[in-house]
Amino acid sequence: MSETPRSDLPHETPALTLPNGNWERDTLERLVFATVNERRAARRWGTFFKLSFLLLAFFALWSLYDFNFTGADGDLVGKHTALIEIKGEIEDEGSGSADVVIPALNKAFSDLQSVAIVLRINSPGGSPVQAGIIVDEIQRLKRGYPHKKVYVVVDEICASGGYYIAAAADQIYVNKASIVGSVGVLMDGFGFTGTMEKLGVERRLLTAGENKGFLDPFSPQSDKHKAHAQSMLNEIHQQFIAVVRSGRGARLKETPETFSGLFWSGARAVDMGLADGFGTVETVARDVIKAEDVVDYTAHEGLPERVLKKFGAAVGAGAIKTLHAGSRPSVR
Repeated sequence: MSETPRSDLPHETPALTLPNGNWERDTLERLVFATVNERRAARRWGTFFKLSFLLLAFFALWSLYDFNFTGADGDLVGKHTALIEIKGEIEDEGSGSADVVIPALNKAFSDLQSVAIVLRINSPGGSPVQAGIIVDEIQRLKRGYPHKKVYVVVDEICASGGYYIAAAADQIYVNKASIVGSVGVLMDGFGFTGTMEKLGVERRLLTAGENKGFLDPFSPQSDKHKAHAQSMLNEIHQQFIAVVRSGRGARLKETPETFSGLFWSGARAVDMGLADGFGTVETVARDVIKAEDVVDYTAHEGLPERVLKKFGAAVGAGAIKTLHAGSRPSVR
C-alpha cells in the first residue's frame, strides 16, 4: 500500500546557485580599487596644479626681482663684454626708450667686471628726444668711465634715431647688407580740407591764441605755420648732424648727400665713414674687446607685463596715446 505525501511535512528548498560563489568579495574589491584609483587621480591632478602654481609664482618673483644666474654683475663670469639691445622704434615706451636703456647703461658701466659695452641696435628710428637723452647719458658715462669704450653692432637696420644713438659710440660695426644712415628729420600728418568741402562738412574750431590750431588736419595749412614747422625741423636736424660729426670725427667722409636723409647698405656705410667695419656681437667681443664672455644687461620685459599685455591691458592706453599724440618730429 503506497503512502501519500503528508502536507504537514516541510518541503526542502533547493539551494540558490550563482555563477561565482565569491561575488560579494569581487564586488567589494572592485569598489575598493575604483576608490583608490579615483583618489590617486585626484592626487595627481592636485600635485599638477600645485606645481603649476609654484612655477608661475617662481617666474613672477624672478621677473619682479630681476634675478640673473648668468652673472649680470659679473660675479660668475669674471671679465666680460656688456651687451645692451635696442630693438624697434626709439620711443618713450619699449626697449628703445630712455627709461629702459639708461638704467642698463649705468649698470653695465658701473660693473667692475665689464670691459666694454656693446649696443646691438636694430631700429628704423623714432623720437629725437629719446635718442638725444640716451646720447647725452652715453657721453656722460664715457667721461665718468674713460677706460670703457662703447661699441655698436647693427643687425638689420640702424637708421635715423637708431643711428643718432649709434653715432655716440666709439666704433660702429655692421653687416655688409645692413641698412644704415637716414640722417634727417620729418614731421608727417594728413590734411582733409578738400574731402570735407566735397562732403559739405564744416570745420568749427575755436581757439584762444592765433596759433593754437597749428597743424590741425581739418584746417588749411598757412604759410606761417609751415615755415615755423620747417624751422623747427631744421633745428633738430642740425642737432642730429652735430652728434654725427662729433661722434664720427675725421672718419666721416662728408658729401652733399650724407645728411640728406638717404640711407645706404652696410658696405657703403663703411666706405662713407658712417661705420668702421663688419662684425657681430661675438666677433667684436672676441676680436676687438678681447673679452669673449658676453653678459646681457638689457632690461627685458617681465612676466607680469607680458601677461597683462597678452590680455589687452595696454590696448586702452595705446588708444589714448594715439588720440593725444598729434604730430611731432621724428628722426626716421
